[in-house]
Order: sequence, then C-alpha cells, then structure tokens
Amino acid sequence: MSGGVPRRSNRARRILRGPRAEAVPALIGRACALVGLLDIAAGVFPRFRHSRMHAIAEALPGSFGPFAAALSLSAGVLLLLLAHGLKRRKRRAWRAAVVLLPAGAVAEFVYRHSLLGMLISVALLVPLLRHRTEFGALPDPRSRWRALANFVLMSAGSLVLGLVIVSVHPDRTLGDPSLADRLTHVVYGLFGFEGPVDYQGSTSWTVAFSLGALGWLTAVTTSYLAFRPEHPAARLTEEDEARLRDLLARHGRRDSLGHFALRRDKAVVFSPSGKAAVTYRVVSGVMLASGDPIGDVEAWPGAIERFMDEAKAHSWTPAVMGCSETGGEVWTRETGLDALELGDEAVVDVADFSLAGRAMRNVRQMVKRIERAGYETRVRRVRDLSDGELERVRLAAEDWRGTDNERGFSMALGRIGDPADGDCLIATAHKQDDTPGPYGDLKAILHFVPWGEDGVSLDLMRRDRLADPGMNELLIVAALQAAPKLGIARISLNFAMFRSALARGEKIGAGPVLRAWRGLLVFLSRWFQIESLYKFNAKFQPRWEPRFVVYRASADLPRIGFAAMQAEGFVDLALPLPRFLRRRRNAAARPCAHRSHEHGVRAA
Repeated sequence: MSGGVPRRSNRARRILRGPRAEAVPALIGRACALVGLLDIAAGVFPRFRHSRMHAIAEALPGSFGPFAAALSLSAGVLLLLLAHGLKRRKRRAWRAAVVLLPAGAVAEFVYRHSLLGMLISVALLVPLLRHRTEFGALPDPRSRWRALANFVLMSAGSLVLGLVIVSVHPDRTLGDPSLADRLTHVVYGLFGFEGPVDYQGSTSWTVAFSLGALGWLTAVTTSYLAFRPEHPAARLTEEDEARLRDLLARHGRRDSLGHFALRRDKAVVFSPSGKAAVTYRVVSGVMLASGDPIGDVEAWPGAIERFMDEAKAHSWTPAVMGCSETGGEVWTRETGLDALELGDEAVVDVADFSLAGRAMRNVRQMVKRIERAGYETRVRRVRDLSDGELERVRLAAEDWRGTDNERGFSMALGRIGDPADGDCLIATAHKQDDTPGPYGDLKAILHFVPWGEDGVSLDLMRRDRLADPGMNELLIVAALQAAPKLGIARISLNFAMFRSALARGEKIGAGPVLRAWRGLLVFLSRWFQIESLYKFNAKFQPRWEPRFVVYRASADLPRIGFAAMQAEGFVDLALPLPRFLRRRRNAAARPCAHRSHEHGVRAA
C-alpha cells in the first residue's frame, strides 16, 4: 500500500447506505408487527372486540367471517413471523407479505364487504410495492435444526397463548375447571380434538377454532422448515483453501492470526484480483470476520468491498473480531465502519526472552520444580511426528478439552495433524509413570500454527487433569528455548481481552470509573478467563499488540458480542449430541485426516 491506507472507493460508499436506507424496511416491519399484535388481541380477548379498537382490529387482514377469531390469530402470528424478516429486508418475507395482504383485501371485500379492511390491506401493500428494491436480501445459511427450534418455540408459545384463550371466557365457562383441565383442553385443541372444558353458546367453537389454528401454524411452519432445501453451514472448499495457502505463503508474516483463516468451517470472499481475501462465518445474522484480510495490503479494499457486498446481499450485520491496528484503519476508512479496542495480543520475541532476572523468577522456579519431578519436553514440527504419536496427541487433545463443545474461532485452527499443516508446531510434556494412562507418558500438549516463515501463533493448550500444575508454563518456555533451532523468531501467545483496562485499573491513581470497570471485568473472569489470561500472558514479559472489533453501529455491539460468543463456543444454542455419539462421529472422521475437524482453543 503506497502512501498509507487507500481511500474509500465510490462503490464502497454505495455499499454503506446509512440509517436512512434501513428506515423503510424497519418501519414496514414494525407496522407488520403492530398489525399482528392487534390481530392476536382481536382473536384472543373477548372484551377487546367490544372496545373502540374493535372497528380497527376487525378490519385487519385475516379477521373476517365466522372463523374470525381463528383467522385473526393465524394472521397475527404469521405477520409477527414476517416482521423480523421485513426489517432485515429479506426477499422471501417480502413475497409472503405481498401475497398475504392482497388475499386479506379480497377476503374483506368478498366475505365482509368491508371497504375499510380492504383499504388497510392496500395501505400496507403500497409501501411494500413502492420500496420493493429495498427487500432484496437473500436467505441466511440454514439447517434443519431450525425446524426443531421452531417446533419447540411455537409449541411453547401455543401452549401459553392457548391457556390464555381457554381462560378469558369466565362468564361462559361451565363449572370451575382446574388448571390441569385447561392445559389438557389446550393440548387436545392443538390437535383438533375436544377437551374437558365446556362453554355456553358459540364460545366453544371460537376456542376450538383458535386452538386448532395455533396447532395448524405450528405444524405447517415446522414442516416447511424441515422439508425446504437445506443450505449447509460455511465450509472452506479445497480450491479456496489452496488459494488462501498461496496468499499466506507470500503475505502470512503480516498477521499472527492469518493461518486461522484456514479453519474449514469458514467461508471466504476474494478481491477481484485474487490477491486478497476475507474469511468469515455467519452467526445469528452477523457476518463475522476475524483478524486482518489475507494477502496483499494493496488488494485489501477489493476483498473488503466483496465482503460488504455479501453482507448487503443477505442483510447480515458486518463485523470484524480481532483485527490489528493497520487492519482496523483499512476497514474503517474503506467502509465507514467504526472500531473499538478489544484487547491485546501477547507476542514474545525469542531473541529477547530469558529466564534470568527477578521478573521471571516465578516462571523459572515453576519450570525447575516440574523438571525435578521427572517431566521432559519435546518440541517438533507436526510433519516430524509418527502417525501413532500424532493419533495419541489428537485423542488426548479431545479427551482433555474440558468442555462438551469446542471453543475457538478467531484464534483457533480447529484441527491437529492435518498433512497440509506440517509446518505447525507441537510441544509435548512427558513423564514415565508406574501406571501409564491411556495416552502413555503424554501429559500436556501445546499446538502452534505458522506465522509467516519465522513465527508461530498459539492455537491450543491441553493437559492431563492429573498432571502437576504448571504444564503450560513449562511447554511455553520449552517452545521459546527450542525456537532458534527451528528458525522461529517470535511467538504469539494468548489474546487478553480488555488488558489495558485491567492493567491501568490496578495502578495507583486510577479513577473510580476505571476501578469500577476493572471490578466488573474481574467479576466476569469467573466465567470467561479475562483476568487469568492476562496474568498468565504477563508472566512471559511480552510486548502487547492491540486488537480491535470493527462494527457498523453501537446498537449492533450486543448482537455482535453474542454472535462472537456463539462462534467461540461460549454459547451453544444447538442441541448437542450425547458424548458417546460425538466420539463415534469423531472416530469415523479420523481416517480422513485431510478433512479432520477436531477443534482447539487458544486459552488456558
């Protein structure tokens, strides 16, 4: 990049269209949600039908004829389901709304001869048609797990709403049915059968049709999600991986996180010239990139532009986790996004590292104590390990993981021992025991990925829970001491979130706001290892490299944070397989070493 960061292209300016471009879809989505709520209220609450709002609610699409309550309820639920898609400019949501509103208008005119109802439908239809170009977002990647999630959520919502429907007619209820009787009536009604609760007059039919409509909606939406064509989650193709490896071979020295772009559960977009790329994963509607773009800095704007095009095409929220200062500058200047410092990466220069001195006293004493206990270390490239030893390392890393779900995304490769990753570094700790464990004398593992030709970046740290404390310190020191023989000049360790706040907050003279912020971080460290990772990294006297999160608007930060926690494995919304089934699946996948998906975590 000559002359610093390139200026934002005209096309990139057109990509970022600001709040006004989002106003119309958001307004239409809110209008749909409001109509849906009024329809539900009109179908559920009998007193509502006799209020002044009845004249408006009765004219809404779907509430006509003798099935007014059931159809109003169905239309309300469907419109509520469509509202979120319309806010996100989804094309399919727009098509569904365009079909639903004219159908409601025709029904109003034919069955109820209601000109007002028809006008309300047309009034909602006009802005949809007028702004049809705003609703061009493509569907999200999806799987059939959403059908199960829909079934669970819709069933729970139908039970709650059904219980309200059954209970809002006290003056027409025969007898005094118990809560169990009402719940039984709801369950029977969802399947189209009569329950134990009886009503006077036509109320029984109203309740029956309403419950049947809820059951029908649950069945139809679940069936649609289950049988529609599945869009698989992002996977890096062999061709894409080969192109990324070529870019890393030429420009991989720039970013310590570059090799993590080769995770095979990511997708990639390339610049028009093919000289740069951005890898990403879509999580909960957030298009989440990690680290800096790969390749020539001169071509970064083209890759970023393609990334933003893809986000716009699907109405995803663009975000970047853990980019460097240079990367953040390019992202913000090229797209108009904003950046916030997220934390610091600990980098140790091998030439400057020494165990001598007071600052390294604790690490030095710990390492000597462990060595006296009979532990020895080995530091090798992956290609130098035998197949049998590599298999033991894989099995041990999985067994010692400590959590049911894999963690890591932006700073984890997600596999060990792939033949294509022969340059990766493995440091292992060994100790001969009287009763060897299932992995022989293996007691701890550190896995590093290449960082250009003369560096490595820490991927995962795993150890036997029965091993002595200090295994991670022992292996990091071993890797640093073996680095010169392996041609390694720098080692990137863990990423410490909010390191500067923790460091400044404990110093004398820190203000009350900074101390309160540090106190909150210390409290959160009980679950997210914020303070412990900072203190662990600080033992090795590293230099700190700031890392940033890039985002579009402050209102997006909670959503981006939640998506990042999902990607990193701290939040798992999917229903996990039983542990013995996961082991069988992993065992079946191991013979195909070139597509192994055993994930790691860059954390202590």
